[in-house]
Amino acid sequence: MDEIRVSIVQSALVWEDKAANLRHFYELLKPLRGQTDIAVLPETFTTGFSVTACELAETNDGYTVKSIQAWADELDLAIAGSFLAKNAVGEVFNRGFFVAPHVAPVFVDKRHLFRIGGENKLLTAGDSRPIIAYKGWNIRLIVCYDLRFPVWMRNRVVGEQAGEHTGEHTGEHIGSPLQYDLLICTANWPHTRDYIWTTLLQARAIENWCYVCGVNRIGEDGNGVAHAGNSTLFDFWGKARAYAEANKEAVITTNLSKQLLLNFREKFAMWRDADVLPAL
Repeated sequence: MDEIRVSIVQSALVWEDKAANLRHFYELLKPLRGQTDIAVLPETFTTGFSVTACELAETNDGYTVKSIQAWADELDLAIAGSFLAKNAVGEVFNRGFFVAPHVAPVFVDKRHLFRIGGENKLLTAGDSRPIIAYKGWNIRLIVCYDLRFPVWMRNRVVGEQAGEHTGEHTGEHIGSPLQYDLLICTANWPHTRDYIWTTLLQARAIENWCYVCGVNRIGEDGNGVAHAGNSTLFDFWGKARAYAEANKEAVITTNLSKQLLLNFREKFAMWRDADVLPAL
């Protein structure tokens, strides 16, 4: 599939109210049936960034994931975001998800826990870097603070021994020299650091020769932290292809061309001169 449609879903979140957030996002997603292939939601979209509310964490077969899977199946689109998750021994994670219609979800736990906000004291960091294969595209998913750490999401050359990826959903990379084509970042990024948010999204697109879609929430959270959104989708040139206006709820869809991306990678093959990094 050459073209894929990606939708930014930017909204406020109701603090620690999973039922209210699930109802609201379902209403936002319903009009996207037949209009998009991937809808991207903010980080911890059912609770807000409440790292102390560990009692709200769910397992992968809990109500939140079941709801998202039902939406994906009904609306025939993939949904990406994150939620508070837990495992059988009680560890809690900020867990990214990519849920496509009628297939098993892909999960990736936030690698870099936000020390300033105390996330590292209660949550467990992840260590997997799955490449998600969907409709002929290879996709990487990161969560908020991960965006500041470029080595973690370095787009490595396919077959590079030190950079082999793991995960049950692995793309074939037909016609593509690099591991992924689209990087998705789901976030609760504070308004005071808006410039850093858009700058890092743009930089990750340029340095990884890929599209980057960053989706942030709006509104004030339960800790009094304000978020302006500024959700943006950048192309491989670092140009904004879609932008959600600050402080406004928005659902914005744009078409991405894989052929344009491959042509760019062939003409400007800077990836051939990239450093080979050790395995992480």
